[in-house]
Amino acid sequence: MPGIDRELFYWINHWPEGLQPFFWFWSEAIKLTPTRVALLLLVMLLLTRKPWRPMVLIALVAFPLANELTDILKAVVQMPRPSVDFPGAIVRNVRLTSFGTASAHSANMAAVATSFFMLGGWRWGVPWVVVAFLTGLSRIYNGAHYPSQVLLGWLCGIAVSASLVWLYRRFLGPKAAIPVESTAAD
Repeated sequence: MPGIDRELFYWINHWPEGLQPFFWFWSEAIKLTPTRVALLLLVMLLLTRKPWRPMVLIALVAFPLANELTDILKAVVQMPRPSVDFPGAIVRNVRLTSFGTASAHSANMAAVATSFFMLGGWRWGVPWVVVAFLTGLSRIYNGAHYPSQVLLGWLCGIAVSASLVWLYRRFLGPKAAIPVESTAAD
């Protein structure tokens, strides 16, 4: 696996430099105030509709829990980032020296995507799956993570969010299992 992981990393990481602004956005735009304001407005809008509340609230809980899970994995299983142990890595953002065991960026977006997909159906889920995929790909392109670390991040996000959805459905009954797209409006 390490050979395939490095080869896939090298291939994606060495895509043309002209793609850098596109992948920078998917990796770092969440840190910008306009992006945060837009996401806050989206959350507030979605919370105004009763059928959408569970998927938004679960995503809001899953996001930090998935992030915390990746931090725990980084402390327990210390896998270096490509920017530390791969001489051929092109680092397009800040050179990170912390452990990169599981990509928190990937986990966070996968947690949101899973919540929206499981509770909102494919119409809500597919756009967020695309966001999660592009976020993970950007972490490889920018030299922050190996593909296996992105995959582990996605799995962390999916596991956390799916567990929360399961708990939600378990304790609120079959009514909670109805996707947003098939429910009536308020």
